[in-house]
Amino acid sequence: MQDIHQRIRDIQHFGEEGGVVPVIDVASTSTFLNPEDMERAFHGEMEGCYLYSRHSNPSVNMFSKKMAALEGMEFGLGTASGMSAISSALEQIMGDGGEIISSLTVYGGTYALFKNVFPQQGIQVKFVNIEDLQEVERAITPRTKVIYTETLSNPLLRVSPLQKLGDLCRKRNIKLVVDNTFTPMLINPSVFGADVVVHSCTKFISGASDLIAGVVLSSKKFIHELIDLNHGRIMLKGPVMDPRIAHELYLRLDHLPIRMKAHSAAAQYFAENVEKAGIKIIYPGLKSHNQHDLMKSMMNPGYGFGGMMAIDMKESKKAMRLAQRLQDEKFGLYAVSLGFSRTLMSCPSVSTSSEITAEDQAKMNLSPGLLRLSIGFVGDHQIMLERFVKCYRECEKHNP
Repeated sequence: MQDIHQRIRDIQHFGEEGGVVPVIDVASTSTFLNPEDMERAFHGEMEGCYLYSRHSNPSVNMFSKKMAALEGMEFGLGTASGMSAISSALEQIMGDGGEIISSLTVYGGTYALFKNVFPQQGIQVKFVNIEDLQEVERAITPRTKVIYTETLSNPLLRVSPLQKLGDLCRKRNIKLVVDNTFTPMLINPSVFGADVVVHSCTKFISGASDLIAGVVLSSKKFIHELIDLNHGRIMLKGPVMDPRIAHELYLRLDHLPIRMKAHSAAAQYFAENVEKAGIKIIYPGLKSHNQHDLMKSMMNPGYGFGGMMAIDMKESKKAMRLAQRLQDEKFGLYAVSLGFSRTLMSCPSVSTSSEITAEDQAKMNLSPGLLRLSIGFVGDHQIMLERFVKCYRECEKHNP
């Protein structure tokens, strides 16, 4: 397979006057010189023309095409957020209802959507241990249309067995939908049979924590269904990407491979040395992670294991105390989200996973004291390591 970096590089659009970068097309609507052509466009008889930016936009399409190349998918469509990408894609597949089998260890917002909103729309969701293929298969019924998972789960950093899930989905004629937000460049779910891949582009794709965006990647047929004038969930509900955002992200994709390598290198160095210091750290790049070999078997060579890791302080107050000390020492910032050039820290049980019931948090082994770290690449790695170990030791000695 062609190197993923080369696939991105081969996508090149030019400005109207030959500029090396494309212009931003911010027009909300487009002119038809022949009024009959507009009628034909509304009937789907004129592919490649633009009607209205809720349907399609040149700048959004350029970004979407580049993302499709990154993920090895046929087509893509930028959306207003990661959650709109997830909800729109699944609503389109589910149509008039049915069942989704979902990994229990998913992002809190996704969990809340599945648990609280989808049932109101006639869509039932069963949460399972996605690593247990027998449990997954037992959950399948004639009403099951989708298996949903995250390549690397948020926040527990569990690795989904994508090849086995892809094989199961093909055998049972079910769609496999995968959130690849934590692992762009590292893993391509399409290689293992994913029918739809979604990203929160707010995270590593942006890299600057300065915008909100998402993307759906799939077949050309499915993307066209999403913007169908009569039934398309994105066309009719309208969670479209702003062309200015699309242009920003288009330009940033060229250096995404460099950024992901930098995140991975910093995280690997940090995790290995924290472990050597006798501190237990959760990172798939460590051999102590019990799914290290599984992740390694799925990865594109050269991009490492990513920038996400976690440490379990057992109690939420202890985790937040450590985060406070680390922030004071300029190790990182206590903030939700991830993929920033600087390290971001959060305690998921009381923040990004707080939507998950206490019962399900216990079932998925989400410790109240789990501190999630999105390791940035800015700064001297040795100094950052020393600050972390110092703060950790202080917190361990602290008597509340």
